[in-house]
Amino acid sequence: MCAAVGDAEEVEKLYECGERLNEAKEKAQHVSDYEAILNAVKGGGTKAKQLAAQLIPRFFRFFPDLDKKAISAQFDLVEEEELAVRVQAIRGLPLLCKDNQDHVSKIVDVLGQLLACEENVERDAVHKALLSLLRQDINASLTALFKHVEIGMENIREKVIAFLKDKVFPLKAELLKPQAEMERRVADLVKKSLQDVTGAEFKMFVDFLNSFSIFGDKAPSERIQELIEIIEGQADLDAQFNVLDVDHIDRMISCMFMALPFFSRGASSSRFLVYFNKHIIPVFDKLPEERKLDFLKSLAGCSPYASAQDSRQLLPSIVELLKRYMPQRKMEETNFNYVECLLYTFHHLAHKTPNSTNSLCGYKIVTGQPSDRLGEDFSDINKDFTDRLSSTEEIVRVAMKKLTKGMADHNKAMSAAKSEEEKTKLKAEQQKTTMALRICNNILAMTQPLHSKSPSFIGDNKINPSWTEPAKAKPAATAGAKRTGNSANGSGPSAPPRKMARPIGGNQSQLVNRALQGLSYGGRSSGRGRGWGGRGRGRGHS
Repeated sequence: MCAAVGDAEEVEKLYECGERLNEAKEKAQHVSDYEAILNAVKGGGTKAKQLAAQLIPRFFRFFPDLDKKAISAQFDLVEEEELAVRVQAIRGLPLLCKDNQDHVSKIVDVLGQLLACEENVERDAVHKALLSLLRQDINASLTALFKHVEIGMENIREKVIAFLKDKVFPLKAELLKPQAEMERRVADLVKKSLQDVTGAEFKMFVDFLNSFSIFGDKAPSERIQELIEIIEGQADLDAQFNVLDVDHIDRMISCMFMALPFFSRGASSSRFLVYFNKHIIPVFDKLPEERKLDFLKSLAGCSPYASAQDSRQLLPSIVELLKRYMPQRKMEETNFNYVECLLYTFHHLAHKTPNSTNSLCGYKIVTGQPSDRLGEDFSDINKDFTDRLSSTEEIVRVAMKKLTKGMADHNKAMSAAKSEEEKTKLKAEQQKTTMALRICNNILAMTQPLHSKSPSFIGDNKINPSWTEPAKAKPAATAGAKRTGNSANGSGPSAPPRKMARPIGGNQSQLVNRALQGLSYGGRSSGRGRGWGGRGRGRGHS
């Protein structure tokens, strides 16, 4: 009872202080009233502290000499046991910066730490306070938040990243003003924060940067190259290659998937390809079986954008892998997925440097360069290569007959199916069979041109890889209109001549996500602490 009476008296005193300050024309002359409000933080009861949490920010700007003491008092209220006091104190924090933005960084830093609070009403107050401060001073607020991302304690860091993703990034059009200047600033902050991120966090930040106007469709090639360099840095392409460092290899492949869309926008793929030039076979051999196909797809995605020099260096390894999976005898088994990827890569690389295939495959392609090596006898190599092509084609045709029959059986079974469960299962089998047929058609479309002594390599969009979206059929031609030829794999009309198909098509996001899901390893062996599976950090800052 005595405590309640004491609290009521304290509340009454605070109301009187507040009324005098509110009515005074020269508020700065009532220092004792403001000090009484500040002192209530230490000795007052719950109601008094709740009232103090409102009054301190309200009159804060009139007493600049007491600013440090007032901010400290408000922070003390933020740490009170009573939820109502904490929430009121949090709501008042943005008001401390309304007329003086020098305090924004410190207050945002504290609010960033409070994102880890457990009470929903308290967390909601923190979110609103942070958004208020972001609108007051976007530069200082983001700088303070990204400091938590860069060096913050683990649980706080994760909460800050979640806040940026869910609350800040969706409001970028409203918050990032002036647009170009603030997008540049955020890009710099993101780059500083990438020294220690998980795979999913890295992809989130790259996607966010890619949504900026400064990196948009009309951005100059050097801006797109900047994004590629960020991805290359995360892939650690300068690190000493270690065939036992599966985490590094896995991360490098995942980064390559992320980089693929930027190659078609003018960025160079050379650093990734230079890395593969040296290590492609050991990388492939070391990968777990479930990741090898992703690796080959990433190579295939890069191949349309390889330079002639990169193509010349990569081709020997591609041909070596291709021979592994194109059997010499018709009765052998092979991996159609691998063959499709490797043939696609082979065609695009050989298209850039056709005479390199003379010594690799026994072709006779004349470019007038000494590297043609036309005076040398590569007939044995050519016979081996074309025999493998023929064996592969025979195996594929046999498979296609079985798949076509299986498709007919599926259609009959679908007509007879009664339960939804049975229909769902049959539909999944039909889709699987359709995909297998598409792969087979692609393989035949790419092997058949290679039987000639001087083949022409497919270097445009005539082949739609099975892991991309199928080409959409064009409207039927009207009378008198010119007809367009069908694509080589029978998947629909081709796009305009010489225009590259997108390397990963509509499935890019799906493939990247799957690649990132495979990153379950620990921190880097390079010592930089940028683990993509578990960050293992314990550092904090105040």
